[in-house]
Amino acid sequence: MTINLGPEEIGLPAGSGLAVPSDAVLSVRDLNVRFNTENGINHAVRGIDFDLRPGQTLGIVGESGSGKSVSSMAVMGLLPETADITGSVQYRGQELLGLSDKAMSKYRGKDISMVFQDPLSSLTPVLTIGQQIIETLTIHNPGMSKQAKEARTVELLGLVGIPSPKDRLRAFPHEFSGGMRQRVMIAIAIANDPAVLFADECTTALDVTIQAQVLEVLKAAQQETGAAVVMITHDLGVVAGMADEIMVMYAGRAVERGPVESIYVGPRMPYTLGLLGAIPRVDTSSKNSLVPIKGTPPNLISPPPGCAFAPRCPLASEECRTGEIPMVTIGAAGPEHGFAHQAACIKTGQLVGVNAHDVFEAPELTGSPLERLPRLERTAVLRVADLTKHFPLLKGALFKRRIGTVKAVDGVSFDIREGECFSIVGESGCGKTTTLLEIMEFERGQPGLIQIGEAKNSEAKSVDVRKVVRRDLQMVFQDPTGALDPRFTVFEALSEPLENRGMSKAEIKQRILELMRLVGLQPDFVNRFPNQFSGGQRQRIGIARALATNPKLVALDEPVSALDVSVQAGVINLLEQLKAELGLSYLMVSHDLSVVRHISNRVAVMYLGKIVEIGDVEQVFDDPKHPYTKALLSAIPIPDPAIERSRERIVLKGDLPTPLDAPPGCVFSSRCPIFAVLPEPKREKCRGAMPDLVPAGAGDDHQHACLFPDHELDQAVLVN
Repeated sequence: MTINLGPEEIGLPAGSGLAVPSDAVLSVRDLNVRFNTENGINHAVRGIDFDLRPGQTLGIVGESGSGKSVSSMAVMGLLPETADITGSVQYRGQELLGLSDKAMSKYRGKDISMVFQDPLSSLTPVLTIGQQIIETLTIHNPGMSKQAKEARTVELLGLVGIPSPKDRLRAFPHEFSGGMRQRVMIAIAIANDPAVLFADECTTALDVTIQAQVLEVLKAAQQETGAAVVMITHDLGVVAGMADEIMVMYAGRAVERGPVESIYVGPRMPYTLGLLGAIPRVDTSSKNSLVPIKGTPPNLISPPPGCAFAPRCPLASEECRTGEIPMVTIGAAGPEHGFAHQAACIKTGQLVGVNAHDVFEAPELTGSPLERLPRLERTAVLRVADLTKHFPLLKGALFKRRIGTVKAVDGVSFDIREGECFSIVGESGCGKTTTLLEIMEFERGQPGLIQIGEAKNSEAKSVDVRKVVRRDLQMVFQDPTGALDPRFTVFEALSEPLENRGMSKAEIKQRILELMRLVGLQPDFVNRFPNQFSGGQRQRIGIARALATNPKLVALDEPVSALDVSVQAGVINLLEQLKAELGLSYLMVSHDLSVVRHISNRVAVMYLGKIVEIGDVEQVFDDPKHPYTKALLSAIPIPDPAIERSRERIVLKGDLPTPLDAPPGCVFSSRCPIFAVLPEPKREKCRGAMPDLVPAGAGDDHQHACLFPDHELDQAVLVN
């Protein structure tokens, strides 16, 4: 790693006019990171400045490749030796850049710690959880006794919410769920009471309920240690509730920063405005189109002159493209904030009082003509009745014996009408993806009824029936990269299903060009390979392939979860346009309830293989009846600091139990906040049998499976 300090060696580097506050625990000035690649020098971070004070939280947000994680790794001294780092990083007045790895190790894990994105790869699989926490304590506290270290480890595991912490010391990482592993990572990070804590996308791969638990643990850890926290995330809802200040990064630079309230209420950089406009919200029923930010971030090997966002900015003029745009101060800093509201834009005056739709071009969504018809008057595209998928649990190497049954899907029923989007939501392991895959299998021996149009799974052996089903039912997968063959051009990928239908070469060419225009891609892209496209473009190709056979029903498996919010907005708008124009029906599986509310007409909430609530999306989201639905909705962050900091959140205890170990009666009873406060006679009713779905009101499409939906929640389970 090459380190080049500023002219004063320690202190402010050349070019930075910001003084270091006396109360700052960490100050970063003019931080630059360059990587020497085969194609040239990649200037990944370009002149970052920020300060952290004790107890303060800074949120760093931006698209993938904006330099968020590289900045934090540079501060921690974790970049490879090939990285060329310049600038200044001062911890309590001590310059860290230029220190050897051995010298830096005295700070890492003690004064400055980090919670990484993927806890499974960050924990050593051959060491117990206790050994890994004790190792952190031993390195920085060599005189600490064995008993004191074990007591501190138990204390830390209890602090982050690991049940029976003393008994879990000898457990290995693979014996913990994803949420519990992330809690262990937080325990390791705060073991030595650090003054600075970096959290790098630490909730990205978690279910919303587990994310809510982990965020509460982070808050508790910050209160326990008094640490300054840096939240690195793409989720503007998360930082709305956690951060005091926000720094928005684009193409390696900070393009806007300031107090969280000021940034969310009045963003003054078009990029920030676009990010906020691209996010669907779980708390509103607005069906306006989302704001896609067209184009892609620049290649930092040869960044464009002037403002890096200018090629994608609707307000850009010639002066935006001539020279680096400095930060402009918009509002003075208050006594509680380190930075005034600043933006690197010469158009800040044009953004006063405007919203994203005033600046960015977004399509008008007219809605499907089919939606004007009453739902029951429309033809059913899919009927599912009492669908069941049980897996036998076997034991024994040679003579296997059945020791149990995993009820992945247990008696699920619903239907989807023409022009309707039906979504299934729930935590990982609830059975939603298994339900979708069972429908896609469409096998004769499946328990229950699956009917697609007039074709029933009981008739699935008929060749004609299977041909109709394969034509009428198509799927868009979660990972567009893995779903496309890297050896096939776009033309070859799209032509395969058309060739199977016996179309001529001329017909295939015409259909492919029509599909490319339909999903918003240039027709001449057909000769490119998948690796020549961005993630959003690859997902559009996946959608085009699904539409090739003119299906009536498209299954969507987490179709936007792998995309940046700006790209996600364009794909969501496209799906809505196609539904209206082609009269498509969707069966969508998603864990993102904000996306579900925006695009869906009806929703089913699943828990341990059962549907616990189902109905019109507005009714379910505005007036949830089942406590599990209430917990899911309360766990979704809202990108509005005023709302996010005042709302009550239901934090569920523990993780989703395995289907093999489901509690008797109501499957949710082991985590239900209502069950925990019910008198014993009512608890006995919950243990007796799984409640049936019952209407929430007379004539309502809305149904729930709870015996006591109106029981008041105990204040002890509500977190503000």
